[in-house]
Amino acid sequence: MGKRVFINNISAFLPNDKVSNAEMEDIIGKISGKKSRAKSVILRSNGIKSRYYAIDKITGEFNYTNAALAANAVQGLFKHEDELNNIDCLVASTSMADQIMPNHAVMVHGELKNPPCEVVSTAGICLCGLTALKYAFLNIKAGESHRSVVVASELASSIMRSERFEAESEYKLAQLDQKPEIAFEKDFLRWMLSDGAGSALLSDEPNVDKLSLEIDWIETLSFADQMEPCMYAGADKVEGRLQGWMRFNDDERSQQSIMSVKQDVKILNENIVSITVEKALSKIAAKRAIKPEDFTYFLPHYSSTYFREKLFDGLENIGFSIPYDKWFTNLTAKGNTGSASIFIMLEELFNSGRLKSGDKLLCYVPESGRFSSGFMQLTVC
Repeated sequence: MGKRVFINNISAFLPNDKVSNAEMEDIIGKISGKKSRAKSVILRSNGIKSRYYAIDKITGEFNYTNAALAANAVQGLFKHEDELNNIDCLVASTSMADQIMPNHAVMVHGELKNPPCEVVSTAGICLCGLTALKYAFLNIKAGESHRSVVVASELASSIMRSERFEAESEYKLAQLDQKPEIAFEKDFLRWMLSDGAGSALLSDEPNVDKLSLEIDWIETLSFADQMEPCMYAGADKVEGRLQGWMRFNDDERSQQSIMSVKQDVKILNENIVSITVEKALSKIAAKRAIKPEDFTYFLPHYSSTYFREKLFDGLENIGFSIPYDKWFTNLTAKGNTGSASIFIMLEELFNSGRLKSGDKLLCYVPESGRFSSGFMQLTVC
């Protein structure tokens, strides 16, 4: 069976002051000085009212790196700095690190400057935060670690700033394109994503004087055998297949905004619920012998309130209906922070005073990269 594993503290770090919908374009910029025609439609659909950027509102300059966001979240776990020195494993993940090499986790370790320990990074998009957590969970369960820290962070604004798209806009104008707007699959994500980090402290012993969350299990499934890429960066899509950034020369990379994040909205809308909820949870529910009434809270990560009702229907379709009064999310106030979102949700609920011993939580994290899904069961103790 292995050791039991407990989350003993959770920390969230959201940089700078919150940013309203009205302020967004002033901070991440207008492409070629023109307001986005898609912005109002997308914001109305996603329901997000505020979010955070690692950008100084006055200077317009970045005041945090991705690794620094992660380090701030980790430091929030500890009242005293020397407590950080006692961890034996650090697992860090992000969709897009500050650099291609070295890996993100060693950069976070460099920011923290805690003594040498095992350092691991997991890759992916939204799901990589959960895979990082699973590594730490299994590490403790196997007796290889006693105190592990997990952190997921996103600096989405780094690829949403208008200057990232100026070369493409100018190139289209030079080609006598009368409407050099950035393609919807790129502009769409400028109004969907935001910055933030979340971290968790895991141990083989629960807290003595306050609640802990025992990790019962974590399940992740990939459906890449059935689905083409849907969300991607550093590549372009040609007839359903990705062509990586190294296949483009410097001019092509800038003229086509190859390094930007793109999402095929049609494939997303048609498949995200049927694949990551209906197919995935049906399989997991059978394996784990769970039923909806087992859970006190359901913490779903979704990118937009547009998917809220679709997610509810998807659960109902497989006989796993969970009423809305059991749902807990903070998307509208804290934005879509990708891999960090599940930690930022858990931190708010963990510190809300609402949890009591014996409560069970079901966490859901989908990823549209090539359609993966993760579910996790936690028990309050």
